[in-house]
Amino acid sequence: MSEPDSREGTEGARRSRRGAGRERRQSAPAPVAPPYITRAIPPYEVMGEENLQRIERAADRILAETGIEIRDDDVAIELFRRSGARVDGTRLRFEPGHLREILKTAPREFVQHARNPARSVRIGGNAVVFAPAYGAPFVIDADGSRRYGTLADFQTLVKLAYASPWLHHSGGTVVEPTDVPVNKRHLDMVYAHIRYSDKPFMGSVTAEERAEDSIAMARIVFGVDFVDRHCVILGNVNVNSPLLWDGTMTRALRAYARANQAGVVVPFILGGAMGPVTNAGAIAQSLAETMVGCALTQLERPGAPVIFGNFLSSMSLRSGAPTFGTPEPAVGTLVVGQLARRLGLPLRSGGSFTTSKRPDAQAMQESVVSMLSAVQGGANFILHSAGFLDGLLSVNLQKFVLDADFCGALHSYLAGVQVDDNQLAVEAFAEVGPGSHFLGCSHTLANYTTAFFDSQTNDNEAFETWSEAGGLDAAARAALRVEKTLSAYEAPPLDAAIDEELRAFIAQRKAAMADQWY
Repeated sequence: MSEPDSREGTEGARRSRRGAGRERRQSAPAPVAPPYITRAIPPYEVMGEENLQRIERAADRILAETGIEIRDDDVAIELFRRSGARVDGTRLRFEPGHLREILKTAPREFVQHARNPARSVRIGGNAVVFAPAYGAPFVIDADGSRRYGTLADFQTLVKLAYASPWLHHSGGTVVEPTDVPVNKRHLDMVYAHIRYSDKPFMGSVTAEERAEDSIAMARIVFGVDFVDRHCVILGNVNVNSPLLWDGTMTRALRAYARANQAGVVVPFILGGAMGPVTNAGAIAQSLAETMVGCALTQLERPGAPVIFGNFLSSMSLRSGAPTFGTPEPAVGTLVVGQLARRLGLPLRSGGSFTTSKRPDAQAMQESVVSMLSAVQGGANFILHSAGFLDGLLSVNLQKFVLDADFCGALHSYLAGVQVDDNQLAVEAFAEVGPGSHFLGCSHTLANYTTAFFDSQTNDNEAFETWSEAGGLDAAARAALRVEKTLSAYEAPPLDAAIDEELRAFIAQRKAAMADQWY
């Protein structure tokens, strides 16, 4: 009789502990995070001085001998001509040191102001800012089906980014709202960032006038004079690699610089397609292309903020398909970080990259590789931090939540190891003594709520507890977190007069042009 009673008592105690654990998790306060991370661990310096100089000299040769083309932007070509570049039609060549001299006016770090001042972020130096995925045309739903994104999807993603304490930035085109005309959707996207979040955000770059519209909406929110003196909006522009700047991008980039707003200058180098398969060659190409774009902002308006961007990727040489989260671009990202710091420019790189089509083991493994390369490489602004699937073609809400949770872990990782009397815990050893445990000692009780990162999506319970709760995998738990987050969402306050002016501006701009769907 005693043995069954003992087992029943033991199992009852286990159930009681499991129930208490669930109750603590459900009643735990929402995590609080700073508006951006101030890293306490240094970036990796993986390459020595001799090889860094060799890469820089290779970039100089590319710029001086092959050169770079700028198409459909005579103003940009003329700005470079006046600065001393050799111009042959649309082909521009630069002597070594030319672009570096121009870049001396660019700030090493700057603040992007949010409409809620408590959420303003610093970009550059030791600051790290996480922003969501950008640019995907598709949404992959929880059942695995893929469809085109809508404005409702866009708004949902902005709400999720706002609700996450681990994401510092609302991002830009978190998904393409394909149910809105191409020439008008930028207005709805910028408005959604302003209306459903009070974190910093990005504007449109798909045409110069859309960039101007984005900046005009920011002026409504922040005031004309404030925007002229401070950065309040970012514009992410891409090089048409290899060695080509399209006028659509350069005109948008100049529009942001002209308004004293930050351009994010990013080559998209797919090794073996838009760049060489060798890492060093791709890095040299990235340096050359990015310096040209960053220098253009300084010719347009010296002192305008600009971010040195990096997007190295690889491909399957058997099939030609892009691959993400692979080791070669990851280590290349570390080297690009060193080169950006030598130029004295804030760095954008990395993200939760993956070619997986589901929020599965492949997705998270590849995402962790690329995110760690970004934070260890010293990135200051990390786009694509959450939601990235399908090789940049799709976003997924469950992946968004899983990625955001990992961003929370990176907050703790980048905080490093603090050393003070409390952290050293010498008195705790005296209290516990040899051979005992620290579970109930005063030091543990004083620190247990803040000692470790507490994931909101991971399952750390005993097998029995996990099984009783339904045996859910990470994606299923993330789906529940999405539902809970959206049900609790409340929009931040927005001044009614500003909201009215924004709506009037949008209506006026939309009425002034016919719909374009391509």
